Amino acid sequence: MPNGRSCLSSMTSLPGLAIAVVSLTACSGLTEPVPTVIVPQPRSAPEPEAKAEPAKPAPPPAPVPAAPSGEQVGASHVLIAYQGAMRAAPTITRTKEQAKQLAEKFLARARKGEDFAKLATEGSDDPSAKLNNGSLGKFTRDRMVKPFADAAFALKPGGVSDLVETPFGFHVIKRTE
Repeated sequence: MPNGRSCLSSMTSLPGLAIAVVSLTACSGLTEPVPTVIVPQPRSAPEPEAKAEPAKPAPPPAPVPAAPSGEQVGASHVLIAYQGAMRAAPTITRTKEQAKQLAEKFLARARKGEDFAKLATEGSDDPSAKLNNGSLGKFTRDRMVKPFADAAFALKPGGVSDLVETPFGFHVIKRTE
């Protein structure tokens, strides 16, 4: 080494051995390759693993009201959608507030005893409700979005829900069985 300098050009690690690659730098005017020397480096002992405390069991989930597994109810509904609601038809231009006001009018009519099938065919934005007079048939809790299922399963047959908001819009639900 004409100038006596060396530099650490890289550090690498292999399983069980850490090594440093040291380049010995010669005079910059030489045309021969720079020799490389591999110098083993001591590897520090692995740190002992901290003892993990046993995991505490998670608290049980909150009980879901009513409906044993597999229980079915029958219901009909009127859906009033708004622009931007999930699966709303492109022709729906009412705002969320307008949809809520309209749904409240259908709820009042349903609670006065108007024929629910007529209300559904007249006002529901659910295309299948128009075909089936609002009837959804029988279903289990897991077949509907949670707010809808919770409302439908809480009703007694013949009961009409309060206004139920879901990502699809506002629903008026009547439990049929």
